[in-house]
Amino acid sequence: MNSKEVMQAMVLEKAGSPLVAQQLPIPQPGKGQVLIRVNACGVCRTDLHVIDGDLQDAKLPLILGHEIVGQVVKTGDNVNSFKSGQRVGVPWLGETCGRCDFCLRGEENLCSSAHYTGYQIDGGFAEYTVADARYCFALPDGYGDAEAAPLLCAGLIGYRSYRMCGTGIRRLGLYGFGASAHLIAQVAVYDGVAVYAFTRPLDERKQSFAHSLGAVWAGGSDELPPEPLDAAIIFAPVGDLVPAALQVVRPGGVVVCAGIHMSDIPSFPYAQLWEERSIRSVANLTRRDGQELINLAPKVPLRTSIHTYPLRKANDAIQDLRQGNLTGAAVLIP
Repeated sequence: MNSKEVMQAMVLEKAGSPLVAQQLPIPQPGKGQVLIRVNACGVCRTDLHVIDGDLQDAKLPLILGHEIVGQVVKTGDNVNSFKSGQRVGVPWLGETCGRCDFCLRGEENLCSSAHYTGYQIDGGFAEYTVADARYCFALPDGYGDAEAAPLLCAGLIGYRSYRMCGTGIRRLGLYGFGASAHLIAQVAVYDGVAVYAFTRPLDERKQSFAHSLGAVWAGGSDELPPEPLDAAIIFAPVGDLVPAALQVVRPGGVVVCAGIHMSDIPSFPYAQLWEERSIRSVANLTRRDGQELINLAPKVPLRTSIHTYPLRKANDAIQDLRQGNLTGAAVLIP
């Protein structure tokens, strides 16, 4: 096979195994699709859940990656929204049916026929990928490729979770100060909301990072903030944090679970939920979420803290994310 017809990719062959470097044919766009040369792809905690088998419907073998920034190099039939050479972003939501009750109500994130990038659709841990043009975003100027990548999942899930906290909140807790939290903290500060950051106990590096982004308080997840909070978002996939967060929100407050996977939530006294506190989860994203965040990002202005790795070092990036070594987001550069 001619070298110009193949690409480098990091492939998950089976759950629980490291990614394997492979040479694969460059995919070609079908009807409604675009072929994208990948310039950068973020590494998300959801990728860990796919690798570990916590999410069990993955297509295997699989090219992970759903925070993709790249250039359109070819368009399939019936694509009018993008042209060759245009920069685009590809998020987790890869396609929906468009016909079910959820899709018709504007809740396409709950579509039971949805397919997801880097899960059932090959993603961006490669030099090229194809995507449904209807689910891609034009990206704002002012962001480099690597800087834009975390917006496409860490930013979007954080933004949707933030919206689920309701209007009029004045004090917001963020549990797990990683890629998503470091972005939505900036949005909250922009809105005049006081941010309280909860990290692993004694993690002074991330607490200092939170303060640098405008948090008014930062401490361990085993600590109580100086005053009750209106809402808390849990980004860490740790079920034990749910009753902990309930203890710090005021009556009528909300605890939002932002992850696609979480360890079991332990039992807790009803008194911790009483007084109209609530717990809710966030699932996936909608294209409306994406467009709203992309429009908002330059206004904040939203800045991403990134750590870049060459594509061949994807396993190193995954390990650093797993061990909590990052302040911000990991991004692969093909």
